[in-house]
Amino acid sequence: MASPTTGISVAKTHRVRYAALAIFTEFILGVLYTWSVFRGPLAQLHGWTEAQTVAPYRYSILTFAVAMIFAGFWQDRRGPRLVGTISGILLSLGCVLSGLLSGSVTGLILAYGLLCGFGVGFGYVPPIAMCLKWFPDRRGMIVGISVMGAGFGPLLYGPAIEWLIGKDPAAWQTSIPRTFYILAALFAVCVIGAAQFMKLPPPDWKPPGWTPPATTVSAVEIAPLRMVRTWQFYALWGFDFLGSSVGLVAIGAAAPLIQEVSRVSVAAFSGGVAVGVMSVFNGSGRLFWGLVSDRFGRKAAALAMSSLAAIACFAFFRAPFGFWPVVIGLCLAAAGYGGVVALMPALLADYYGVRNLGANYGILYLAWGLAGFLMPGYFAGILDRYRASEGLLAGYHQIYLGLGAMACAAFVLAALLRKPKLA
Repeated sequence: MASPTTGISVAKTHRVRYAALAIFTEFILGVLYTWSVFRGPLAQLHGWTEAQTVAPYRYSILTFAVAMIFAGFWQDRRGPRLVGTISGILLSLGCVLSGLLSGSVTGLILAYGLLCGFGVGFGYVPPIAMCLKWFPDRRGMIVGISVMGAGFGPLLYGPAIEWLIGKDPAAWQTSIPRTFYILAALFAVCVIGAAQFMKLPPPDWKPPGWTPPATTVSAVEIAPLRMVRTWQFYALWGFDFLGSSVGLVAIGAAAPLIQEVSRVSVAAFSGGVAVGVMSVFNGSGRLFWGLVSDRFGRKAAALAMSSLAAIACFAFFRAPFGFWPVVIGLCLAAAGYGGVVALMPALLADYYGVRNLGANYGILYLAWGLAGFLMPGYFAGILDRYRASEGLLAGYHQIYLGLGAMACAAFVLAALLRKPKLA
């Protein structure tokens, strides 16, 4: 008979396997954060405006968030394997159609924005919900580790997509569709394959030898309809919207901003590499803030990451722009944003329990989707107006002043957060 110690060791090894699977899956899904690499070539090839090149990215984020509502309810009932498989199918189909329709803004909105957005949304929630149930003792850490994969994804994707597209405008008519087809094959193999190994623990499972501390366990399990009747849900929603706005606009504008700064300053690397560098801070921020929230509390982490985002916007994005201040600012904004992504599922689990986490998280995640849909489009319009008058760099200066104000508002909401008293 195995000793108790051996049983604990086996259980730990068993659940670590699912954490690794979650990291791998989220890493593959991280392609969503590399859209800015496509924007420059598409603009030059077709003469599209800032607003047009950002449109597929905006719609992909919105549909990502909407899909998470359906995926959350579905995965709570059917488990992660089926939902993850559907994710891979949608992503592959979306990328194939993106290649076929890459010469049309409307076509890319439908293919990349809608189909790929739904695919990422269906794939994103199962690994997180799965890991929170396998790791009730390390909620902040495991969410940070899980979503760290998506943050690190552009470290590979950014330079790889830039290389696949190439620097020769004469070849873009062929290389851009080919890049989408390669991504389609990647999703078909990796996302669908990974989904087959996902599994939830038995109901009410807990790690051997672990007793849940009373201060970290929800007294009750709260269903979505009851959750939305608490004021804390709307405070979390507002914090998610504001904090995500800063990060998503910074990530979506990274490559074009680096390209503009390179015109007036010495550039050490390209926009695609800049996206990859940002991903290091985005991914590391997810794990770092998850660990901080476990050690010092979710509220302290939320206050600190909001402060970091405000510093990035007010201190580093100032006219005249320099290459390294811009890179530092982008990286700090990405690190703060990574914390927002990591903190939300852990806060929901703390406040409302894990039984309905998939559905509850899907509803909250709509804040992220609306931030990604509304804010990049709004700020792209500002850039188009400044392009015709004072220049794009002056437009970027205005953008980051606005984002800094949003980071300050997120700080205020974080200060108000406290666990709901539910019986």
